Amino acid sequence: MKYENAKDIFPPELLRQIQRYVSGKAIYIPSPGGSAAGKKKRWGETSGYRRYLRDRNRDIRRAFAGGTSIGALADEFCLSVESIRRIVYSKKEAFIMDYACTLTNAIECGEHGMIEDWIHAYLLSDGHNKPFSDGLRELDRIYHAPVSFPLSLLKRNTGPEPEMRWKIPLEWFEIHVNRLIESIKAGADLPPLIVHYWIPEGKTDGATEALGEFEMNDGNHRLEAFKRLGVERYHVIFWCTEQHEYDQLMERYGHLMA
Repeated sequence: MKYENAKDIFPPELLRQIQRYVSGKAIYIPSPGGSAAGKKKRWGETSGYRRYLRDRNRDIRRAFAGGTSIGALADEFCLSVESIRRIVYSKKEAFIMDYACTLTNAIECGEHGMIEDWIHAYLLSDGHNKPFSDGLRELDRIYHAPVSFPLSLLKRNTGPEPEMRWKIPLEWFEIHVNRLIESIKAGADLPPLIVHYWIPEGKTDGATEALGEFEMNDGNHRLEAFKRLGVERYHVIFWCTEQHEYDQLMERYGHLMA
């Protein structure tokens, strides 16, 4: 394969964006046609992830039946305690996760107690965010399967505005958002947003209880596209690190979830 100099192909603004992620390395950019047969394979068919999940869950159940504690299994398999409980106590063993980058698939996985698996499958493929996946695995997390939630309560932290935590050029941001707007108009089955609910130290409402905040982890461009179209609600996956954070989330906002 002949190598080309990126500066001879990409416009300067796009090249600067690519250099933020990779510089001085040879990268392969696949053609939009997908596989040689012209049909994109579902994620997991070539990687063996579906078989891995089935075999992993079988091993977890066998170890649990043999006397290994749930806590020890959580440490060994890098899953939350709640996920281990779902695996060992679930009677829906016939369900095999078949990942797709859609809300429909995320809801299905959530109904079978596999939303944590869906999140990592998404982040390691279509979400392009392995560091986030690795960070989530460092501690036990509490996940709430996708629920419809008012978008007015969520704010972006990515965009061209000066106050954004993660700044990107206006032109690049607008291109991405406008493409999403067209996809939404066409009825695309877009994946849910991923939002962290956490309680900053010392932040209170004047009483004794600290107040939590929503932090957008994935879906900033989708959030902007939905808001521009006047969409009031969309599905969100919430996650917390501490039980009291999750309890507060449900106490304050559970009535808004559908």
